[in-house]
Amino acid sequence: MTGPTHPSVDEVLDGAVVVSLPMRTRFRGQDARELMLLRGPRGWAEFAPFPEYGPQESAQWLAAAIEAGWTGLGEPLRHSVPVNATMPAVDAAGVDQVLSRYQDAEAIPAVKIKVAEPGQNLQQDLDRVAAVAQALPGAGLRVDANGAWSIPEAVEALEQIAAIAGGRFEYAEQPVAGVEPLAQLREELARAGVPVRIAADEAVRKAQDPLRVAQLGAADLIVVKVPPLGGVQRALQIVQRAGLDAVVSSALDSSVGLTAGLALASRLPELPFACGLGTVPLLADDVLSARLVPVSGALTVPVDDDGAVVAPEPDPQLIAQHRVGAERQAWWEQRLRQAYHELL
Repeated sequence: MTGPTHPSVDEVLDGAVVVSLPMRTRFRGQDARELMLLRGPRGWAEFAPFPEYGPQESAQWLAAAIEAGWTGLGEPLRHSVPVNATMPAVDAAGVDQVLSRYQDAEAIPAVKIKVAEPGQNLQQDLDRVAAVAQALPGAGLRVDANGAWSIPEAVEALEQIAAIAGGRFEYAEQPVAGVEPLAQLREELARAGVPVRIAADEAVRKAQDPLRVAQLGAADLIVVKVPPLGGVQRALQIVQRAGLDAVVSSALDSSVGLTAGLALASRLPELPFACGLGTVPLLADDVLSARLVPVSGALTVPVDDDGAVVAPEPDPQLIAQHRVGAERQAWWEQRLRQAYHELL
């Protein structure tokens, strides 16, 4: 990452600030989303690998942030991106409350429903899916298990979910872990006569070879997230080479980080499914006063005066309100330096 066209690590860290944004509902085991905001000559960027990620994995998130702030996010092909709502693993009784956070909820094109949450059972998943289906009769339904099921568990669960969702069941995201198990699951579902599309998420962004999913026929579509794939340009290349339909999703970003996902979605030649970028409502607060929240089931792509995608300017008062202490700031700075070293 060195050279005249790339910033030094000190340039990347110049003016960097870490904030902790409270979550409305516990998500991925977190009650708050900690992230580092960076400011480059091309705009604001976000470095926010999850706490358990080491330097090598975090390096991809840093490459994406440097692209956003120093290289630029490019010009969009479309200026509006359809997005799904995200339903955390709440009890069925809490579904309406989550949906109430979305403007024009009846216009939501699809809902991604978290399932297979640790400590919960299949019946809770089925009840949650049924509650969403009843609340939004016009929306497509998709579930995300984050690879938590075994193959037999996935077959059983997806058969029952498909019976509830019917023709509105768009796909199941990463029902089992790994690439080969996904391919085996597709075979088992076909044998059982369960017509469910399979989407690969972790099997793409965590794999040494993200194209192996397509090579093994392990999925019908891929879920792509900008930070873990190293930026918008690299994600575009992966989608093109995979030859599969793609759904752009967020990594629990603030509105600043979400802009990179919108840039990717806006530059894909086709968007057959609503994107998983409607996640800002999961945050109780943000670094923008005008948060990037869906209106009528879509997000507007922010652009500058030259027509390039760029993150909006954060609100200094919100940054000051959510800024972490010196110890956490130093921890994140050291983490970024370690990730930068992996890019050398």
